[in-house]
Amino acid sequence: MSSDSKTMTSSRPYLIRALGEWIVDNNLTPYIMVDALVEGAQVPTQFVKDGKIVLNIGPYAVQDLDVSNECVHFFARFNGISTEVLVPIRAVLAIYAKENGQGMVFVDPDSPAPDPQSPDSSSNQGKSGSKPNLKLVK
Repeated sequence: MSSDSKTMTSSRPYLIRALGEWIVDNNLTPYIMVDALVEGAQVPTQFVKDGKIVLNIGPYAVQDLDVSNECVHFFARFNGISTEVLVPIRAVLAIYAKENGQGMVFVDPDSPAPDPQSPDSSSNQGKSGSKPNLKLVK
């Protein structure tokens, strides 16, 4: 990069929106893996495991989904209770299709990458039991 190049905004919210749409267009279920410990994250804490939570953001699972450049915001039911969920964009670690694991992992240069092969994330893959097929993006 040249010294006069301009700093760009994060590509993460754009990729989350695009991949979410691509997953839904293929009649699959978009899941996001979230770092629940990031400041500003408002998620149902009873479902957080090892500081992470996997959330279904499909159109039948959430209401009023808004993926802005700052956060993912929606309403969903957890144990029958309507809950507001707010996830800062930097807290989204991955987006992928529940059924086949196709998607993307997001990595900050200053933090270690989440391990999509860990027991934590494979246990959240639904009944198929397949490992996610995620692409590392820096």
